[in-house]
Amino acid sequence: MKRILLIEDNREIAGILFDYFESLAMELDYADNGELGFQLAMEGQFDIILLDLMLPRMDGLTVCNKLRDSGNNTPVLMLTALDNREDMLKGFAHGADDYLTKPFDLDILEARINALVKRYRGDVAVSELRFGELTINQKTRKAYRQDHLLALNPTTYTILEMLCQHAPEVVSKNEIAHKLWEEDEPNQDVLRSHIYQLRNQLDKPFPVSMLITVPKVGFRLEK
Repeated sequence: MKRILLIEDNREIAGILFDYFESLAMELDYADNGELGFQLAMEGQFDIILLDLMLPRMDGLTVCNKLRDSGNNTPVLMLTALDNREDMLKGFAHGADDYLTKPFDLDILEARINALVKRYRGDVAVSELRFGELTINQKTRKAYRQDHLLALNPTTYTILEMLCQHAPEVVSKNEIAHKLWEEDEPNQDVLRSHIYQLRNQLDKPFPVSMLITVPKVGFRLEK
């Protein structure tokens, strides 16, 4: 059974989602403001967080950013009535894993949830990956460069794990997109934003970059 935290101040939308997901035997917890949502997210164990962008007391971007800063790596799917590129990229920059614009199709929402939860839980054997200064613990889904813990969300973790598994070979943009979204691939701006966030964690604190862009092809890791 999947356990979902819904942080949404619109009671009508919340009621619709409760009815839909309870019919699928999913368990939902609910908060109607950002402060309560953040508290529940930190205290409970959830498979995914559905997070509205515009909330009272604490907006969705702040909630997401505080979760990541606190070490909470539960997948976050951001829900918003604002349909523009800047808001979408802001959501990813603050640690969101996916983005859905209201009004949305419930079947599409379910598919996005299933993909994120599957990615978060992982389908790999328990083991450790190493490449140069990089170490990835696949059991805890944590990555370290030297002894520095990288603050990764489930999406950037999946990208880094994939690059490490193939290192030092190039992984194409299409391969990464298919791994993340299968057939429901968003536009290239989304992948570009996640790569930017990964580079900030993997390379920015260090004098030498590991994440290398191969123009028009994809990305690879370099020792």
